[in-house]
Amino acid sequence: MKPRRHLIVPDTQVKPGAPTDHLEWVGRAIQDYKPDVVIHLGDHWDFESLSSWSSPGSIDLEGLRYQDDLDAGNEALIRLHESMGGWKGYKVILRGNHENRLERAISSSPKWAGAVGFHQFVDRKLGWDVIDYVHGSPGARVIDGVTYAHYFANPNTGKPISGTISNRLAKIGTTFVQGHVQGLLQGSVQYATGQMRHGIVAGSCYLHDEPYKGMANSHWRGIVVLNEVRDGTFCEMPLTLDYLCRKYEGRSLASYLKRKYKNAERRFSLARVA
Repeated sequence: MKPRRHLIVPDTQVKPGAPTDHLEWVGRAIQDYKPDVVIHLGDHWDFESLSSWSSPGSIDLEGLRYQDDLDAGNEALIRLHESMGGWKGYKVILRGNHENRLERAISSSPKWAGAVGFHQFVDRKLGWDVIDYVHGSPGARVIDGVTYAHYFANPNTGKPISGTISNRLAKIGTTFVQGHVQGLLQGSVQYATGQMRHGIVAGSCYLHDEPYKGMANSHWRGIVVLNEVRDGTFCEMPLTLDYLCRKYEGRSLASYLKRKYKNAERRFSLARVA
């Protein structure tokens, strides 16, 4: 089997008012790197209005904000799609726990079923193969021996498997790529049989700050290109948003944000990076 190239888009967490300029750079990168497959790891629609942490999670109470959240995610995915230009390869998008907030909200208020739902998303209309949640946990897709999921659930508790890459590989049992956790973790384990297993956790591809993270908003943001993908092996090439900005805008990300957005240094941790 001929080795292939995968391009991974980590969690984009689009919300109203958050800049999505970087999605144009990601689309142009897809044109330039010409992957065989594009995999979006999920949490594209942030759905803050349906978060149990910031509100009761009821569509009855958050109807207007729900529409704003929906529109923001749809418009951002269209922006990414249009930036891909003539690329016509296979693309997969995973439903994350943020999208699953909608399913949970409908379950708590069944009268909204049919009036709101995933049929309002534009992903399928734009040609994405959508991987839904299965029995309350993220669905997975195996491509060229790499298992992709938004996160992998512990079979006993249903909670996300966490920890080091070695710990995750021991529990997941196969080469994997997941989102869900901000930043970038990557590693490999060689077993006594000589077989190699690889793991990547990449959960952040956005420009905005998350208020709850405070100073920790300096985490890695970007995309990951997997070269020579075959039978679960690959050579990874992470590309930061700063790299993409320099490549397509001709300036650093900090400089770009300061030029384009008012009070950028106060709004964005990435604008404070030298």
